[in-house]
Amino acid sequence: MGQIAFSSSCRPGWAALAAASLLAACGGGGGGGGLAFVPTTPATPSEARPGTLQSCTDLASKAAFSSTVYTSATSVAAGALAVAGVSTPAPEHCLVQGQMNQRTSGVDGKTYAIGFEMRLPVNWNGRFFYQANGGLDGNVVPATGSIGGGSPKTTALHMGFAVISSDAGHSGAQIPTFGIDPQARLDYGYNAVAQLTPMAKNLVAKAYGRAPDRSYFGGCSNGGRHAMVAAARFASQYDGILAGNPGFNLPKAAVAQLYGVQQYAKVTTANTAAGKPDLQTAFTQAEMNTVANAVLARCDALDGAADGIVADVRMCKQAFDLATAVPTCGGARDGSCLSAAQKSVLDNVFSGAKNSAGTAIYSSFPYDAGINRTDWRQWEFSNSQSLDTAAVGFVFSTPPLGTSRPSGIDFALGFSMDIDAPSIFASTALYTESAMSFMTPPNPSNLSALRDRGSKLIVYHGTSDAVFSSDDTTSWYEQLRAANGGDASVFARFFPVPGMNHCGRGPATDQFDMLTPLVAWVEQGKAPASIIATARGAGANVVNTELPVDWSADRTRPLCPYPKTAAYVGGSIESASSFTCR
Repeated sequence: MGQIAFSSSCRPGWAALAAASLLAACGGGGGGGGLAFVPTTPATPSEARPGTLQSCTDLASKAAFSSTVYTSATSVAAGALAVAGVSTPAPEHCLVQGQMNQRTSGVDGKTYAIGFEMRLPVNWNGRFFYQANGGLDGNVVPATGSIGGGSPKTTALHMGFAVISSDAGHSGAQIPTFGIDPQARLDYGYNAVAQLTPMAKNLVAKAYGRAPDRSYFGGCSNGGRHAMVAAARFASQYDGILAGNPGFNLPKAAVAQLYGVQQYAKVTTANTAAGKPDLQTAFTQAEMNTVANAVLARCDALDGAADGIVADVRMCKQAFDLATAVPTCGGARDGSCLSAAQKSVLDNVFSGAKNSAGTAIYSSFPYDAGINRTDWRQWEFSNSQSLDTAAVGFVFSTPPLGTSRPSGIDFALGFSMDIDAPSIFASTALYTESAMSFMTPPNPSNLSALRDRGSKLIVYHGTSDAVFSSDDTTSWYEQLRAANGGDASVFARFFPVPGMNHCGRGPATDQFDMLTPLVAWVEQGKAPASIIATARGAGANVVNTELPVDWSADRTRPLCPYPKTAAYVGGSIESASSFTCR
């Protein structure tokens, strides 16, 4: 793991935000500690300088910052923090916990604040890492900093970064009803990052005696969305941004999941104990195995090797047709075929959610080798009627539809793609920004501010992601290329991960380090021409139980920057050295 081949503007949010907070969020104001943060000058390659922690338990007073309360600052011994999958001891560090902007909502009467924790290693590499978390946020998870992929062997904290994580402005007890409060919506969407960034840099400066030389931002899923938003809104504050499986059109994707519930309900064969359609019966495991095997039969060898990996999704789109590649059942369903109705439903889902007029609501999805895995089924048949209904009902619809409608699958089945879906674009006098405003990058294909200051962006996306489509990310990158004369690779590179489900797993080489090449690109000017990814078979730090049995336990592959794909050039199909990006 970790081998490398080298070759916006800030808008004011909710009206109640204090002017000082807005100034700091835009990079032009200072906190209570007297440290001003202004847009940095264009970055040029230069490596961060290491440093040593100078303060910890006294940081509450030394790092005072506007509207910020530090609840604790304690020293953590080396090895005291355990990180799943990481065998090396976590370094000795300072743990600072606190919250910003505590308030009582005038809408729902609840108390809100932006909770956070920051871990500052004694032996510092001179860098700051903003850890963006997933889902609906709501919990301050350990600030360790993911380097990308499934179950990494190390973390940003282990590498010496000072790392922050947050709950994005609401607590777990408020999920998902925090969406009733207008400010909590904005904090979740982008304002928590705006508020925390200058505070965290001030904390770093007081802890080490100087500000960070380089600042990085990373996350997967909703964390990837946070990263894409940061690339557009906060380019002046970050030198390198890592976005994994980014749901940067998350409101659309969530509506698409409800569309999927409606489609799958058409072909269920049984009800749950509650008398509702049992989506798990829409497609059995055997039936999805048949579809995945048909995809491999048509697309596996397009890269020159029959290795269980569809390396070229674009060519597969031309080669695979569900109607002809999978047998149509003439009688009872036995797992070896699909009924005509099932084919219609599956193609509707993979073609992308649409309203009754046929207008697209969200992107298409690629047929890929990982669509018969557990993670895919979890998102399609379970999360879609719980997580997505809650998100759409309370956070993404304006006004919140969840306050007056049933929850769960009933909400999904009753959701109108014609009448209700447009609510993600709606705003009111109370909810001044729509979900498609506060959740997405203001102009995803205009990253000129990031480009012009020399910052770098790496995006990766599993092609078997069931909730956020890699087709959507591919389309975004094509638009970014077009906006930059046909080539955005000088500052932004997109790495599809064949077979990988949502942020990991699936029949994929899903273990990789994206942070190290990002740092090398930012600080040494070495753009990543490929990144080596490894399968997590027997003996791995965390075994991926969904790997095909005929794969080597430590199979490797090069991940290639789009539009290049890995092509077989000869040798063992278990080794990345047998493939080249072209």
